Amino acid sequence: MDGFLTFIPETQPLMNWQQVRERYPHKWVLVEMIESHGENNWRYPDQLTVVDAFTEVSDALDHHEKLHRRIPERDYFVVHTDKRKLAIKERYWFGAQMAS
Repeated sequence: MDGFLTFIPETQPLMNWQQVRERYPHKWVLVEMIESHGENNWRYPDQLTVVDAFTEVSDALDHHEKLHRRIPERDYFVVHTDKRKLAIKERYWFGAQMAS
C-alpha cells in the first residue's frame, strides 16, 4: 500500500517521455523529472524516472502528495501517458505544478 515510500530514484531506469508512454500506455504515472531544458517559462523533460503507474488519477495524486511531503525538494509530477508531448509550465507559487 505505501510501498512507494521506499522508492529509490537512483535505482529506477532513466527514460524520455516517449519511452514512458510506450512502457505505461493509457496510465496515470507519477514521475520525477531528473533532467530538463526550458524556454519561455516552459520546462521540457529530457530524463524521467517513473515512481509508479495508476489507473485512477486520485490514487496517483494521493501518492504524489505523500511523496512530496516526504521529499519536497524533488520535481514530481502526475501526468497521463496519452499526452503526446510533455511540457511543464513554470509557475512561481507554492503548490502543485501543472503539466500541459
